[in-house]
Amino acid sequence: MVTFLPSRPGRLADVPSFDRAIGGAESNVACALAAAGHAVKWVSRVGADGFGDHLVGAVGAYGVDTSGVRRDPERPTGIYFRTATDRATDAHEVAYYRAGSAASAMSPATVPYRELWAGRVLHLSGITAALSAGCLALMRELTRRGPGRPLVSFDVNHRPGLWRDGSGAETLLELARGADLVFVGEDEAAEAWGLRGADAIRAALPEPRTLVVKRGSAGATVLTREGEEGARDGGYGTGRDAGDGTAPDPGRATPTTPDTVTDMPALHVDVVAPVGAGDAFAAGFLSATLRGLPAATRLRHGHLMAAATLTVPGDLGTPPARADADRLAGLDARAWERLRLGPGWTAAIEQEVRTR
Repeated sequence: MVTFLPSRPGRLADVPSFDRAIGGAESNVACALAAAGHAVKWVSRVGADGFGDHLVGAVGAYGVDTSGVRRDPERPTGIYFRTATDRATDAHEVAYYRAGSAASAMSPATVPYRELWAGRVLHLSGITAALSAGCLALMRELTRRGPGRPLVSFDVNHRPGLWRDGSGAETLLELARGADLVFVGEDEAAEAWGLRGADAIRAALPEPRTLVVKRGSAGATVLTREGEEGARDGGYGTGRDAGDGTAPDPGRATPTTPDTVTDMPALHVDVVAPVGAGDAFAAGFLSATLRGLPAATRLRHGHLMAAATLTVPGDLGTPPARADADRLAGLDARAWERLRLGPGWTAAIEQEVRTR
């Protein structure tokens, strides 16, 4: 969607003007991964209008392949307005204008979903499932287990307001159980499913090999069940990242395989706006996963990517260069816990590297 960001804090009724930007869970992840140096393709539908032109151009400017984006001549590009207030407070407002949008017309008939299996990872969001019956049917196709599919990553993204019939919680649980890697916030698991704590969430989601439970400012926990192949290669087809053309092997883990549990505290961040931080965290974690890095390092890269977004007003921040991110992710535990990041920190790190 096209996002309109307020020029100052306040109610939508009182904000005099807005700045145009881009937003959307999957496109946010795509842009962040491309900025981190990965080859990424974004598949969606936008209107054959000026906002659609803006979205395709802006996402493409990050280095994302937009050849999978279809233009719909009959439906508009979705837009939304939001306040500058934290989403967690009652003062936060979001006004969505995407009923009947081009993206809501996606379905198994309009998206050649088997072509999506050519990638190493297919990342999906629960928000898309809420847009229409066609979108939900597409998501069910993409999370159906079958031979030859890539690693399927799924961010639950529970938004109760999008599920007018109240079916969201049950549907999102169903979709998550079909994925290989699931991201879910501890707060949204409590709201959607009445589950509290990583163990309870894992009990409800036994199928995904990896479960990432985000705990806000407290940090994140990853529970991983490594199969025979995953134990050898560090997880998720690291050989393909080296360019040998092999597909990621989900391993032979089963719901009865014991979990390896890794906790990682969050960074101290001077927050400008929280919107998009969850997508950035997913991108950082996925980036480190594709590189075959250990679980603790994957969590740290997630926190670093989230910090890049938390310290800007829009949905997308500029991630640190890979070498800088690796250096910060490699800090000892005490140095990591002392690290504090504020607005402009990624540029400051780059300047430090250039001048020393």
